[in-house]
Amino acid sequence: MTQTDASPILISEDRGPVRILSLNRPGKLNALDTALTQALHDALLAADADKAVRAVVLTGTGRAFCAGADLAEFSTLTPANQELVEKRADLTCRTQAMMQRLSKPVVSAVRGAAVGGGAGLAIGCDMMVAGTDLKFGYPELKHSIVPALVMTGLQRSLGRKAAFEMVSLGRLIGAEEARALGLVNRIVAPEAVVEAALDIAGQWAAAHPKAMAAVKSLYYRVADLPYDEAMAAGRTVNAQMRSFREEC
Repeated sequence: MTQTDASPILISEDRGPVRILSLNRPGKLNALDTALTQALHDALLAADADKAVRAVVLTGTGRAFCAGADLAEFSTLTPANQELVEKRADLTCRTQAMMQRLSKPVVSAVRGAAVGGGAGLAIGCDMMVAGTDLKFGYPELKHSIVPALVMTGLQRSLGRKAAFEMVSLGRLIGAEEARALGLVNRIVAPEAVVEAALDIAGQWAAAHPKAMAAVKSLYYRVADLPYDEAMAAGRTVNAQMRSFREEC
């Protein structure tokens, strides 16, 4: 769980009802090895289970958010170690997919590089704050790697043509283009990304937790349902929400 005895690979800090999770491998641009991926997975589950936490900010220490998978680990992730390969793929898949399934809303605070798996984490959050120094993209194909576990989230965030351009050409884009594509909600100075994300998370935290959880759950459910089924799901939540006001 640690890179040294004094330096955890993931830092967890509470600011009132908001939990800040910081990827902490700055010398590696917060690249995701198995240990950091597992730590993030477990920390997100812990935040979701903690009744004192109402919102989460995900960020990275140093000059980058996350440089994607740690290529240094690929020397052991080979067909000769197929069981290890399968375990890592499963862990990465679960971690990339989990944020939309959490009951607590998550905002990413992103400065510098957010590429590959790091880009997947950034847009996997419910909202994204980007620094003006953002470098976002999916350059895996240039390294003979398939962006397999981040492709679903990207395609659902963009139209098919734009998503295919990103994964097939590997071009990195900046903050303004990312906002124009609908990937970024706010753009601020790099040093201000966490505070801007905390402002969003603070507004989420002020909402009734059951109402916020219902909003998040319904939002992602209706995206995948036919119109009539989506409206039926909304009708059910509309009836349920009457009890939320009585609990205030």
